[in-house]
Amino acid sequence: MKIFNHDIMNCTHEQVQGNYLYSGRVLGLTEPKDVIQLHPELKSEWRAITEHYRRIGLPHTQQVVWDVSLNRIAEHPELERSVFYFGDAVNHESSYAEQFRQLDQNWYGVVDYVNSKNNFMELAHTLGVTVPTTLCFNNKSFIDLDADIPYPCYLKPSISVDGMGIVRCEDEPQLVSALQGLPDYMPFQIQEEVQAISFLNLQYEVTSAGVKPLAASEQILDGCTHSGNRYPTIHQPWDVVDPMAQWMAQQGMKDIFAFDVAVAEKEGEPCYLAIECNPRFNGASYPTGIAHKLNISSWTSETFITSARSLHQIDLRDMEYDDQSQQGIVIVNWGSILIGKLVILLAGTPEQQDRLREQLKQLL
Repeated sequence: MKIFNHDIMNCTHEQVQGNYLYSGRVLGLTEPKDVIQLHPELKSEWRAITEHYRRIGLPHTQQVVWDVSLNRIAEHPELERSVFYFGDAVNHESSYAEQFRQLDQNWYGVVDYVNSKNNFMELAHTLGVTVPTTLCFNNKSFIDLDADIPYPCYLKPSISVDGMGIVRCEDEPQLVSALQGLPDYMPFQIQEEVQAISFLNLQYEVTSAGVKPLAASEQILDGCTHSGNRYPTIHQPWDVVDPMAQWMAQQGMKDIFAFDVAVAEKEGEPCYLAIECNPRFNGASYPTGIAHKLNISSWTSETFITSARSLHQIDLRDMEYDDQSQQGIVIVNWGSILIGKLVILLAGTPEQQDRLREQLKQLL
């Protein structure tokens, strides 16, 4: 039995609209005996989402704590903990960070280390993990613009969430301009632009038996921002990142984490380059978990914009997932309906998914 607190406020930027509503998307991963912590503003949608899950046959907990404070976890010492991010990616000195350090120093330490893109690159070189050409800097004072910088390139803060602060630079003037917008103290990297035909999300899970591959999916991107995933994929380059996954498990990593991997072509064959590690749950984790529970073998998860501001305002019953036909929709991130967004899993063949997508766009 577990207690789930998947509030993302310790791992996101405040300017991301509605990020305080995301704690609900883990509901589909829970089991009836679990406990879930939800933001109190989601109360208005509870009846609608639980009726939706009941109709499609997705079991989940009914034991809700309407409070996302980490202090509430301590009230259930008998339960295993599941959190979105084991630490504080925004402020290392926060009470959040200290609570996680006290709960599990090793888990906190490996998450904090690998969450740095610069540390990721250093570790990749040590372990022989293939990565793009990347120059890492502690701050702007270390950079030499006369050095061999690969253009076009991406300027990336060493710690970034949801693509925040990542800038594509075609040439030196664009890089100089991008650097001016970077805080003086901030570590960053300059990475060559990979001519990728696809970007993958490779998820791992740490269990009592060790670390194991969980799912490989293709990312759907809106610029540098993740907007969905597609499963399955022909690409399965687990051998590329497996050394780092094993190292992380040995250092104390727990639960689910994932790697972003670029798929490029070399002499007509795919080649794979590890970009970064998300040492936490990520956008693909929630549809993946629901798909595993419902035995869905082909799906896409996507973000949809809607004029509705409550699940009670839309009727999706004719489109809901049916286990006999193995097609239909499952609402994944439901709390964000309060700001007009939903993450929905589309199950079925690619053709069936296309039809569902068009129906949703007309309905929403």
